[in-house]
Amino acid sequence: MKTATISLSVNEKMGLVSNLGTMLTAGIPIMEAVESLSEDAKGNVKIVLGQLRDDLAQGKRISASFANFPLSFDRVTLNVIKASEEAGTLEAALRDIKINIQKEAEFGDKVKSAMIYPFVILLLFLAVLGVILVVVVPKIAVVFGRLKVPLPLPTQIMIALSDLIMNKTLYFAGGVFTFFAVIIILFKTQKQLMLSFIYSFPIISKLVKEIDLTRFSRTLYLLLNAGLTITAALDLAQDVVMRQRTRKIIGESREMVTTGKKLDEGMKKYKGEVPAIMIKLIEVGEKTGSLDKAMLDISEYLDYQVSGTLKTLIILMEPIMLIIVGVFVGGMMMAIIAPMYGLIGQIGNR
Repeated sequence: MKTATISLSVNEKMGLVSNLGTMLTAGIPIMEAVESLSEDAKGNVKIVLGQLRDDLAQGKRISASFANFPLSFDRVTLNVIKASEEAGTLEAALRDIKINIQKEAEFGDKVKSAMIYPFVILLLFLAVLGVILVVVVPKIAVVFGRLKVPLPLPTQIMIALSDLIMNKTLYFAGGVFTFFAVIIILFKTQKQLMLSFIYSFPIISKLVKEIDLTRFSRTLYLLLNAGLTITAALDLAQDVVMRQRTRKIIGESREMVTTGKKLDEGMKKYKGEVPAIMIKLIEVGEKTGSLDKAMLDISEYLDYQVSGTLKTLIILMEPIMLIIVGVFVGGMMMAIIAPMYGLIGQIGNR
C-alpha cells in the first residue's frame, strides 16, 4: 500500500500524537513506545506506526517517517517535529502539536454547528418547492389550460419548471448534473477566484480574516517554540492561511525580516488588516526576546474574537434565512394564487 494515499482523521492524528508524547514524557524509549502503541492500534494508525517502527529501526527520525504520509502530516507539523528532534524537545513539541490539532478541530466543529441551521432550512425549502412543483402545479396547470386564463410570467415559469421535472426528467437531471459539474470544475481550476468571491461578503470576510490571523499566530508560536528561525517560520506559516491578502502580508513581512528589519515593522504596513493590539504585542515580544510567547497570547486573544464573530454570524443567519425562504415561498404561492384572482375577476365582470 502506498503511504502517500493514507490519511488519518483528526481524532486518530490527535490520539497518535498525544499517546506518543505521553509515553515519551514518562521516559519510555521511542521504539518501545511505538511497539506498545502498535499492539492496540487499528486501521491507518497501525499502518503509520508500522512504518514508523521500521524507519526507526533503520536509524531514521520520526519527522522523516511521518513525511511518508503527506495527507496526514503537513509541512508545519513535520518541521516542528524535525526542529524539536534536533533540539531534544520532542515531548513538548508533540504536546503543542496535539493542542494545535485540538483547537483546529474545535473550531471546525463550531463552523459545522453554525452551518447545520441554514442547511436544514435549505432542505426544507427544497422539499416544499418539490411538493409544489410535483403535486400542486401540475393540477392547476391543467385547470388554467382548460380555462385559457392569461398567466403572469412567474406562473408560466413555475409551470414550465414543473413540466420539465415531470415530463422531461432526464433533461432536468442532466441540467442539475451539469450545474454541479461546472461548480466543481470552477473550484478546481479557479479555486482562489471562487474563494475570493465567497470571502468578499462583509461578515464572512471579517470571520475569515480573524481565522487567518489566529492560525498564523498559533502556527508561528508552534514553529518558534520548536526552535525554527523567524524567516523559516514565516515561510511555513503562509501555508495555513486561506486569504490571498493574508498570505501577501506574511510574505512581505518575511522579506522585511530577511533584510534585517523587525516583524512588527512589516505588520505596521497593514494596520487596517492587522489589529493594533497584535502589532503591539509582536513589538513587545521582539524587544523582550519572547516573540513565541507573544504569538501564543495573540492566538488566544484572536481565538476569542473568532468565537464572538461566529456567534454573531449564527444570530444574523437565522432571520436572514427565514426571510429569504419566506420571500421565495410567498412568491411561489402568489404565482399560483394570482391567476385564480384574475379568473374570479373575469367571472365577476360577466
